[in-house]
Formats: sequence, structure tokens, C-alpha cells
Amino acid sequence: MAPDTPALSHLNGRGEVHMVEVGDRPLTRREARAEGTIRMAPEVLALVLEGKAPKGDVLAVARVAAIQGAKRTSELIPLCHPIALSGVEVEIGPTADGAGLRLEACARTTGSTGVEMEALTAVQVGLLTLYDMLKSADPAMTIEAVRLLSKSGGRHGTWQRAAEA
Repeated sequence: MAPDTPALSHLNGRGEVHMVEVGDRPLTRREARAEGTIRMAPEVLALVLEGKAPKGDVLAVARVAAIQGAKRTSELIPLCHPIALSGVEVEIGPTADGAGLRLEACARTTGSTGVEMEALTAVQVGLLTLYDMLKSADPAMTIEAVRLLSKSGGRHGTWQRAAEA
């Protein structure tokens, strides 16, 4: 491991995988925001934005799926703690370049561990749902740029992704 690399908290003193103990950490308000995009053919995007997709309101279904994904994160990611979410918000709209949809999720809790994984899982599940509901119209869609945008709370405080040029 490089000298600047922090220790991996999911490894114990013997190098074995374990679930991190968070019981002694103070309860703090925590929030994480993540995003991702799905690129698609212009005619498919038009169907979605006009509410004329063959399977109905795909944006509403993707929003609900993203929220459900956030709630079930600990069942999908082996070492994630089950946490009580106090809120999950999901926004879906066209990408800035008009080549697809951007999904942003914000997860919140008051607890002893962060909600980054819940926000990221919400994004992935929402985007996968969009793919599933639109794949018959455009099987070449591409999910990309899934990433954490910001997080706050806990012992590491606030982190914000640097603005891109």
C-alpha cells in the first residue's frame, strides 16, 4: 500500500474481511448525493420526455426503483450496515447535451455510518430500471458516469467533488 493510502477499514489486523464496528461512533446527520447517466437514441429520449414510452411512465417507475434500491443497499453490498434512511430524493431529467437522461439521488440519515452506498445504489438501480423499460426500443443504451457528488456528516466531515472544467 502506498504511504498516502489510508488503511482499509474492512480488513482486521490479520488482513481478514470483517464488518466495521460503528456502534461507538456518535449519531450525526449524514447526507450523500450521487449521479449517473444513461445515453440513448434521440427518438427514445423523445418518447420518454413526451410520456409516450411503450411501458408507460418510465420516469416514475425509475424513481420508485431508485428509492427501493437505496432502502435495500445492505442486502446487495456485503459489508454495508443496514441503516434507517430519513429521506431519499431522486431527480431525473435530460443530460446537458441532450443525449440521454441524468439521474441524481440524495440519501439522508441520522446515524453512525454514512449513506454514500445508498445514494450510489439508488442511482444504479434507477438507471438499470430505465434500461430495462426501454431496452426494446434501444438495446444500445449506455449507463455511464455513476459517481458520488458530495457527502456530509460523520468524522470525515464534508466532501464535494471538484467542479470539472
